[in-house]
Amino acid sequence: MKKLGFGLMRLPLTDPADNRTIDVERTAKMADRFLAEGFTYFDTAAPYHQGESEVAFKKAVAERYPRESYIITDKLSLFKIEKAEDIPSFFDTQLEKLGVGYLDYYLLHAMSESSYSRACEFGAFEFAAKKKAEGKIKHVGFSFHDSPEVLDRILTEHPEMEVVQLQINYLDWHDPGVRARECYEVARRHGKDIIIMEPVKGGALANVSCEAVELFCAARPQLSTAGWAVSFCASLPGVIMVLSGMSTEEQMEDNISYMKDFQALTDDEIMLCKRAGEIVKNDNAVACTACRYCVEGCPQKVAIPDIFRIYNNYLRFQKANPEGARRGYDHVTENLGRASDCIECGLCEESCPQHLDIRAYLKEIAEVLE
Repeated sequence: MKKLGFGLMRLPLTDPADNRTIDVERTAKMADRFLAEGFTYFDTAAPYHQGESEVAFKKAVAERYPRESYIITDKLSLFKIEKAEDIPSFFDTQLEKLGVGYLDYYLLHAMSESSYSRACEFGAFEFAAKKKAEGKIKHVGFSFHDSPEVLDRILTEHPEMEVVQLQINYLDWHDPGVRARECYEVARRHGKDIIIMEPVKGGALANVSCEAVELFCAARPQLSTAGWAVSFCASLPGVIMVLSGMSTEEQMEDNISYMKDFQALTDDEIMLCKRAGEIVKNDNAVACTACRYCVEGCPQKVAIPDIFRIYNNYLRFQKANPEGARRGYDHVTENLGRASDCIECGLCEESCPQHLDIRAYLKEIAEVLE
C-alpha cells in the first residue's frame, strides 16, 4: 500500500464562500488520477465540508470504481451525537452517504481527555468492536488531539485499537503544545500502526520563509516545500499512511511526483527539516491547520481559517507591504464575517483541535488588517 492518502477535508469548491459546494467533477478527476497512479487510500469524516464530503466520495469514487479497488476511512464523530442510542443510525447513515457496505478503517474521531470520557460513556469502543465482528469495519482505531499521557492511557485501556491517527509534522515535532514526537513514541511503544494527519500543517509548510526554502533547495532542489513536509512524515518508522488534504490538481501532481516511488529522507535530511522548523517557528505565525471546525458554529460567520492564512502570509512576507495583505483580507471577508465581527462567544475555541486563542488572534488581526 502506497503511503499517500487523499484527505477529503479540503476539496475543490464551486463557491469559495460556501464550504459545502464541493466541485464533484474536479474531485472525480483528481480521484481518477490518484487511483491511476496506484494510490488507494481515502479519508473522510461527517463534519468535513459540513457533511458533504462523504456524499462527494460516493459520487466521485464509490459509484465509479469496484469496492476492492480503494480503501475508505470514516470516523465516529461523537461531538455530533447527543446520546449513545444515536450511534447506530449515525454509522448506518455514513455507509449510505459513502455508498459502501463496509469501511476499511473506522476511527473514533478527535480523541482527547474529554472526548475519551464521552466515548467510554457512550460505549463507542464496544460499538466499533461489534461492527468489526459483523464485517462492517475491517480495522478500528482513533484520531487523537491531546497529550502523550492521555494517548498512553487510551492505548493501555483499549489494546484492541489497531491504528492511531496523529497530527505530526516537522514544525510540531518538538512543539510543547502539540508534543508530536512524544505522541509518536507512545504509539510506537504500544506497537500501533500510525496514520499521519496535517503533515503540511494545513498548507502552512507549503509556504515557508525564504530562509527555509533555501535550506531545502540546497539539498533536494526538485522537491517542493510541501514535499519535504510530507516526506518527513512518510520517512518515520511505523507510519503506514500520510494524509494530504488536496484541493487542486497541482497539489495532486506535486504529491504524486515524490510519493509514487517514495524515497525516504536520510538522517541528514530529517535534521534539515527540524532546522527549517525552527526557522518557521520564529515567524510567529498562527498555528492554524484550516480544519474549519471553528467555522460551522460561528454565529457571525467569521472566516477564521481564511483570515489566519492571510495574516500568516502578512507576518512572513508582507510586513513591508501591508496593503497587499489588506486587499487579500478584504477579498476573503467580502461575503463573510471580519475579525472585528467576533462577539467572543468562544464556540470556535471549544471546537479547535489546536487549542488556539482564536479570540485574541482576531482582535490582533482586526487592529492590523482593518
